[in-house]
Amino acid sequence: MAATRSRNASANETRETILATAERLFAEHGVTAVSNRQISSAAGQANNFAVGYHFGTKEDLVRAIVLHHAPDIEQRREQRVAETEGSTELRDWLACLVRPHTDHLEALGQPSWYARFIAQATTDPALRQIVIGETTSSPSLQAVLAEITRLMPILPEDVIDERGDMSRQLIVHMCAERERALHEGSTTPRASWTAAAIGLIDALVGLWRAPCTVVQRTRASAAPREAERNDARSGD
Repeated sequence: MAATRSRNASANETRETILATAERLFAEHGVTAVSNRQISSAAGQANNFAVGYHFGTKEDLVRAIVLHHAPDIEQRREQRVAETEGSTELRDWLACLVRPHTDHLEALGQPSWYARFIAQATTDPALRQIVIGETTSSPSLQAVLAEITRLMPILPEDVIDERGDMSRQLIVHMCAERERALHEGSTTPRASWTAAAIGLIDALVGLWRAPCTVVQRTRASAAPREAERNDARSGD
């Protein structure tokens, strides 16, 4: 029994080391540029196939990194949702989008790699849906998005979806830029993660309250066909 517990503890420690190493390398170099062999070597594993043994494919490894951070972010969001329940202020619900991420990143200390890892993974076509699927499926996040939608009844459904995508991009990449600047010792626009969160929330309030221009889809979609017909006439 003692031997079994020792082996399990060693395997868990190896997994944690590989996860941390992969997160750092992916953040620094991009997911595609880093091989499982490089991760194994940087994690101090003599077996070049250690990543595959413990996690499977690179996609499985990326998912494992996301799921490693997810419980803390979810717990922070659940707490904020509970505190915000009943609010009719858009800003309060947008804070439920931003603060769980910025508070989590602050708790990681320096250096941290997770914000840059997420930014890298979400720009990789093969991994984007994995990351977005794992990070947007939580019940608390769905509750937040439902409240934001309820508070913006004048926006068409497709515009709400569009602004949801814009919000995600803004949070992901602004957090990644701040994390990178902190790692490099560069000047940051805000002095703390809390202040950075306030800036993000301010921007998102403006984004969601921005005017919505109605696009004439029928005429816009017909324009290319009309141009093709004109080209055909000119060639006759």
